[in-house]
Amino acid sequence: MESRDILAVGKISFWISFISANICLFGYIFTKIEDFASCGFVLLIFATPLNLLIIIILMIYGLIHKTYINHCIKASLIICINIPIAILYTIIGFNLLAR
Repeated sequence: MESRDILAVGKISFWISFISANICLFGYIFTKIEDFASCGFVLLIFATPLNLLIIIILMIYGLIHKTYINHCIKASLIICINIPIAILYTIIGFNLLAR
């Protein structure tokens, strides 16, 4: 795998999670259809372990192929940008459903 492929894995994982979360959050905000909120919480349950698995695989790959470790770390950090976003969206979701 080349360095651009490693970074692409991180970026694709980030964008899929980010866009899916936005669809769920704003879908619920604009339509008040509770299925969007339910899908958002299911996304949180499944996307967290999946992204963690991707990070673990990237780290193992970087440890095996020492020349790519910096690219694996960058890709992992890109994925980790979703953590504060997920926390914020979870808080917003709970507050919206509590009303």
